[in-house]
Amino acid sequence: MTTTAAASRDSLGLFEHAIQTLRLALPVMLARAGLVIIITVDTVMSGWAGGNALAYYGASLAPHITMLTVGIGLLTGTVVYVAQMAGAGRPAECGRIWRRALAIAATLGTIYFVLLLFGREILSLLGQHPDVVEEGGRALVLFGPGMPAMLMYVATSFFLEGIGRPKPGMVITLSANLVNAALNWAMIFGHLGLPAMGAAGATLATSVTRWWMFAMILAYVLTMRDRHRYGVTGRVEGKAAVGVRQLMRLGVPFALAIGVETSTFSGMAALAGIVSVAALGAYQVALNYMALVYMLALGLSTATAIRVANAVGRGDAAGVRRAGWVGTGLVVSLMFVVGMATWFGREAIAFAYTQDPLVLPLAVGALAIAALITLLDGTQGVLIGALRGASDAVVPTLIYGLSFWAVSLPIAWWFGVRAGVGVPALMWSLFAGLLLATVLLAWRFHGVSARVFGERAASRSAAPA
Repeated sequence: MTTTAAASRDSLGLFEHAIQTLRLALPVMLARAGLVIIITVDTVMSGWAGGNALAYYGASLAPHITMLTVGIGLLTGTVVYVAQMAGAGRPAECGRIWRRALAIAATLGTIYFVLLLFGREILSLLGQHPDVVEEGGRALVLFGPGMPAMLMYVATSFFLEGIGRPKPGMVITLSANLVNAALNWAMIFGHLGLPAMGAAGATLATSVTRWWMFAMILAYVLTMRDRHRYGVTGRVEGKAAVGVRQLMRLGVPFALAIGVETSTFSGMAALAGIVSVAALGAYQVALNYMALVYMLALGLSTATAIRVANAVGRGDAAGVRRAGWVGTGLVVSLMFVVGMATWFGREAIAFAYTQDPLVLPLAVGALAIAALITLLDGTQGVLIGALRGASDAVVPTLIYGLSFWAVSLPIAWWFGVRAGVGVPALMWSLFAGLLLATVLLAWRFHGVSARVFGERAASRSAAPA
């Protein structure tokens, strides 16, 4: 590599970094939001079915979501390594990585399908009411057929995002909401000659929709004009740069990190339930709102991971640092605005969720603290994305374990339950854990990017004149 070429890359300004990051982030934000909307529509339409259909759907959702998020974490290496190979100018390797990711996704999805055949047994082990075990278990079983399709869709969308093409996933995910709503109408309520299946109809509709999503995105990839260049079709000669073992080496720690975070937020819900029913309702309002807001940060996190991985692949050490810190700056700016809107609109937001006189004031108080939490949650999300792009997985996972399990949960238990402070203590415990995670992840990225920069500078100085 010549000094001129390196200088050209390193001279990419902060504004250009920001524009390129946002260009990637916006479609990813909409794509992730589309996946959340599918679940939201299922929830709402199950509620319209009357009776206990909403409770049955809710019971089936929790185990399914846990499995799905862990599976997505395992596939994280796809977008990182694809982006690194694209940045290194080795596009044919991108297709090889995608094929291996598809194999992992299909295998894990099949395992999930088999496990979910025991949906009733799963809910029984979780101590659910017999009615919930029967009808919720039936719904959980019908999530199973769509699991291979969903994970293969995720692997393929990660491939496209890694080569800088997030828009197909965005279009397919948003349009899938129309398919899912139509299938819900037919299967939940019993139209078009189908039996009324209630909650089970919602989960079956989602499974069918997921196969439609995978079929659409696979058709796009197989018909790309430059599919041969990216190694999608045909045989690529030579030894593969990235194998299944490397994908799993990066994916497993991030799957564990997601499990740590998910279990912490779920644990908070359990503690809220110990405090009171009203406390649980208020916490759920704040949790759902923060989850929706986090979709914005998730788009920036993915875009930052891709930008950092591109810089790693092309040996641009300064670009690694700039891509990571620009993404962090963007999410801080965005979450500051969202936090201010949350603070001033907390009463209206809470009222949109509930009018219960016992829950409403607690929810308003929880959302006031959530206004601060969203800033930290978004920032740590982008920082871990930057570290992911640099293939740094183990230490961030340990940071998550320390921040959430060793800090947030003990504080929540001691002050929220034992001291009787309730929902405010639960929310402040999340704030404390996220603050620690943000500081440690920022420190880690500073160290990782400085090390990469130092190694790159050393290699340049050692190069012959």
